[in-house]
Amino acid sequence: MLPCVWVTSGLRWAGRDVGAYRREMDLPSKRVADIVDTLIELPVITSYTRLGPAVRRRLDHWVPLASYDLTGRVIVLTGATSGLGLAAAREFAGRGASLVVVGRDRDKTQRVRDELAAGSGNDNVDLALADMGNLAQVRALGADLLSRFARIDVLIHNAGALSDTYSLSPEGIETTVASQVVGPFVLTTLLLDRLAGSAPSRVITMASGGMYSQPLCVSNLEMGEPEYKGATAYARAKRAQVTLNEMWALRHAGGGVRFHAMHPGWADTPGVQESLPTFQRVMGPLLRTPLEGADTLVWLAADDGLPLSTNGAFWLDRRRRSLHLLPSTRRSDTPEQRSRLWDHVAELAAR
Repeated sequence: MLPCVWVTSGLRWAGRDVGAYRREMDLPSKRVADIVDTLIELPVITSYTRLGPAVRRRLDHWVPLASYDLTGRVIVLTGATSGLGLAAAREFAGRGASLVVVGRDRDKTQRVRDELAAGSGNDNVDLALADMGNLAQVRALGADLLSRFARIDVLIHNAGALSDTYSLSPEGIETTVASQVVGPFVLTTLLLDRLAGSAPSRVITMASGGMYSQPLCVSNLEMGEPEYKGATAYARAKRAQVTLNEMWALRHAGGGVRFHAMHPGWADTPGVQESLPTFQRVMGPLLRTPLEGADTLVWLAADDGLPLSTNGAFWLDRRRRSLHLLPSTRRSDTPEQRSRLWDHVAELAAR
């Protein structure tokens, strides 16, 4: 039987509780901290690059990730074999979590699983296989996880790359939407009862600041081949992700499951190097490390303060952020569009 971890997990720092850690710090006033954070947030280059976490870590006196004890907490992490997902997986394994790394390629996923277990000394690292854009595989993944784990404390949707090439999933859905919107919707639906039975639990979605450029528009969520642009398709999918995150939270407000979405800023990952090589060359020295990009993801999964007392939030650098920066995208976010989005994704998920 797994120990009751929610009283103690994520609450230790150098032998003392994290609350004591926070109280002992000479914190600046909240008002001053908020003003400084706002000034950092206004120009993207200070907020999204490594300058953002460098300042905010000191501004808010972040609790170090190494302070969290995740022993007994079952975490399912998709897209765990490289980049932000791999950085997060190393932290979870190192903090003692019962970690399930989900990948598409068996050999690569097995290699990552073995490296994580050896590097952390944590034997509770398992693997599961699925392409999140293949709904048959996602359903098989859900069944596999339900058969193997009596509880699931954290489900993290991190899988999904920016592709410049138009393609369709086996179900005929544009691949970016299939892997980053529909697949996660299916997996969340399949695991929701298990998550609720493990409450308090969390579903966390790795989004992107690129979504700020796109309105919520269901009719053009899936781009056709003639007009397809990878960056635009990616940003539209991320807008849908963040909107659905808030909708999940509203629909299941009393169920003990907390839903969060976050974006990592600009991080130097293999995906960025491959899909945005010019951007990576120009911005390279200012890009965040994968761990800096994944910090908020790990914090949302580990901390028992704000991540459990809030629901449906969108985060960057451990602070809640607005879903909209532009008036045009805010105007697009209507109850009618949201209802259409949910119904459309549910229809695609039934294929």
